[in-house]
Parts: sequence; C-alpha cells; structure tokens
Amino acid sequence: MIVNRLAWIALISVTILVLVGATVRVTGSGLGCPDWPTCWGRLIPPTHVDQIDVDKLDLDKFKRHAARKGIDPDSITRETILDSFDPVHTWIEFINRLTSLPLGLASLLLALFSFTAKKHKGWIILLAWLSLIDVLFNAIMGAIVVRSGLQPGIITLHMALAFLLITLLVTIIWLSRPDAGYRKLGAKDWRTLMTVSLLFFSCLFAEGLLGSQVREQTDELAKAAGELNREEWIGELGSTIIYKVHRSFSWTLLITSGLILWFSRRTDGLRVVEPKLIFGMVVAMMLMGIVLAHIAVFQVVQVLHVGTTAVLLAVTWHWILRVGSTGRQRRTP
Repeated sequence: MIVNRLAWIALISVTILVLVGATVRVTGSGLGCPDWPTCWGRLIPPTHVDQIDVDKLDLDKFKRHAARKGIDPDSITRETILDSFDPVHTWIEFINRLTSLPLGLASLLLALFSFTAKKHKGWIILLAWLSLIDVLFNAIMGAIVVRSGLQPGIITLHMALAFLLITLLVTIIWLSRPDAGYRKLGAKDWRTLMTVSLLFFSCLFAEGLLGSQVREQTDELAKAAGELNREEWIGELGSTIIYKVHRSFSWTLLITSGLILWFSRRTDGLRVVEPKLIFGMVVAMMLMGIVLAHIAVFQVVQVLHVGTTAVLLAVTWHWILRVGSTGRQRRTP
C-alpha cells in the first residue's frame, strides 16, 4: 500500500508542478531567478532590489547568457542586472522550484520502498527507479533551461520528460493497486478499444508537445510585442505553421476520444468513468482553445489548458492499462 500511496503523492506533485511551470511560462518568469541553485545569490530570494548583493552575482555568467541570446555582452553591467529584477517574476520562479521538492522526495522514497512491493515487484522496482532518474534528469534540465536563457528545444524536452514521468507513475499506481478496488472487465471488443485508445494517447502526447512549441512562440511574441495587447497576439500566432497544425490536430483528439466513448458504451462490462472523463476533458480543452484562438491569449486559460493536458494524459494511460488488463484476462485459459 505504501508504494501505491507514494506513487499517488508523486503523481499529484508532478501535476501541480506542471501547473506552476505553466504559470512561470505564461507570466514570463522563467528567468525570475537568473542563477541556480540560488536565486539572486540568496537561498531565500529578495523582495526588493536593495536586498540584492551584486558582488555575489557572477557578472560573467550574465554576459554569457546575453551572448547566447544575441545581446552584446558589453551592455551587461551591474546596473542593468539590477534593472532587470522583478520581484513578482522572481517569486513565481522560486515557488516553481519549491514545488519540485515534494516530487523529488516522493520519487526517492518510492524508489527505496519499491523493494517492499508484494506483487509485480520486478516491474515496480524498475519503473520506480526510472521515475527517479526522470525526476533527477528533469531537474538538471531545469538548470539548463535557466542557464541557456530559455532555449526552445530544451523547454519542449523538459515537458516531454514530465509527460513520461506521468505515464511511469500511473503504471506503478496500476500495478500496486488493491485488487478489491478494481472491477474485472469482460470486454468483447477490447482489441478495437485498445487500438483506438493507443491512437488517442499518441495523438495526445504529440499534441502536448506541439502545444509546448506554441507556448515557446508565445514567449518569443511576448518579448517582441512591446506594447501589443495580448488580445492582439492572436493574429500573430495564427500565422505560424506550428499553431495551425496544433489547432487542426486537436480534431483528431475529439474524434478518437468520441470513438473511445462509443466503443466503451457498446462493450459489456465497461461501466467505468474514464471514457467520459477523457471525452469531457477533450471538449473542455477545445473550448479553451477557442477562447485562446478567437478572443484573447488569457494567461489563466493557458495555464488551465496545460494542466488539463497533464491530467488527461494520466487518465488516458490509466484507461489503457485497464483495457490491456481486460485483454490479458480474456486470453488466460
């Protein structure tokens, strides 16, 4: 039971981290803490520029960051560094770092306690340690994101690793579940249902990465927009190929999630909630997409859009494991 609970804690933690990370992105707070692991040279970040000790900051590091972003390093001085301080951005990024602590602790404990698993022990040990490696590698990637000046490709990889971690943790939750808590399913058309579900999951994973690319373009637009209102960003984003593909590709999610709901209702023994949740969240995401595409690029809608993707990914993978388990039951003599 402790393995199951630790996996749940880690899954909830990574979902919260995705939400907070999305908040960092949409508010442009990714460089609110320009150094790592400290923040403005302090363990507890400052709330006012007067609290910053410039002598503790690595001026050469700031110049290297500027050079990677195409800025003249000679233009970086102590004064310009202090001028870039924004307490709101700083604390948003610092909270993002703090939310990673519960995930790291839960992942470490999960890896250690995985040896106490009573069923599927080998798989649980493997998946738990892979989860810990994923968390550690993503933490390193987080530091690289800061040091690289928010390079787009690294940010997308950062998100992909978070998605992978969600699937690993959900698998551990499924393998360590109490048998009495899950009804055995007698699916007749499980092969078709599994095929449609895997297709939906693949589309969802790809759509999530495309969405990360769109958010990268939003970041660049935020830098270049100047006085341009967020309501006016739609025209700028709509002209990009990535945005058009992301918007059109969402229809595959609606169609495949609808097929999951349809086939699950036609299948005996599948009176479960996942197909309804999957279809409902897809509809909610499309409605949020309509708001972003036709009204304005609201920050809160962007955050909810990313958070819903993470939850949907977890629910879908749990559903696939359930359907797969049904297929194994049917093949067992």
